[in-house]
Amino acid sequence: MTRAIDGLVNVDFGDRPMPDWMVRVKDDYFGGKFSFESPSLEQLLEEMDAHGVEKAILITQISATGGRPFEFVEARPDRFALGIGGFDLLRPMENIRNIEAFLKNHPVAYATVGPSFWGDGMYPPTDPVYFPLYTKCCEWELPLCMNAGIPGPPIPAEPQNPIHLDRVCQRFPELKLSMIHGAEPWWDIAFRIIMKYKNVRLMTSAWSPKRLPESLLHFMKTRGRGRIMFASDYPVLPISRVLPEALALDLPDDVRDEWLYRTADEFFFSHRWVTG
Repeated sequence: MTRAIDGLVNVDFGDRPMPDWMVRVKDDYFGGKFSFESPSLEQLLEEMDAHGVEKAILITQISATGGRPFEFVEARPDRFALGIGGFDLLRPMENIRNIEAFLKNHPVAYATVGPSFWGDGMYPPTDPVYFPLYTKCCEWELPLCMNAGIPGPPIPAEPQNPIHLDRVCQRFPELKLSMIHGAEPWWDIAFRIIMKYKNVRLMTSAWSPKRLPESLLHFMKTRGRGRIMFASDYPVLPISRVLPEALALDLPDDVRDEWLYRTADEFFFSHRWVTG
């Protein structure tokens, strides 16, 4: 029977105003083929149950104090945890205090930051502005997810070249780090970084499984065993679409289980901020 962990789910798109770049990426990049609607708890659980998704990580902002992600986690802590973003990295001590307070009160699977999505894309991951966050994530043993690859919105792409992560991982070898949203067009660089550093993973969020490159599928079967994790980026890609596509790929059952479930279970759900 299929089992999966969805590593990146959005449940409040329809509850908040969308920035102009998000509207543009919906229309220009995806041809308007996804919805900003927010699901009810019952709707999301029904879709998860229909496709074997046992747990999902819901994205929220560090400044949020309520809303659907919190309501879903409170109602079903056995099925949901939070991924937190929206950090003010230019105020490092205030930011660290805010994260630490959040961790004490909510189940958090990981922290997340997109180098292209803040600061006008001026800060690649090697910039010292990130160092307090890296340091505390190492101390807390909290996984950190960073966008990699060219983003869909019309914003600078260069900060998300995975080559920047080489120096990050060399300086912070204890950091549990995952690239998210793939690594297009720098897949080969991403593979080398994963092979070089044992604490690095990659999440296939925002990728239709049938569009994943053959080089990634080969890597999953060989040197990348246990290092690649599944996610949908729901509702950009519905669970009802991506899970059937994942099952249709030519992968050995054990490799598919590592991708869909086991790697994320170990990486995101085996530390104190989720398990207590």
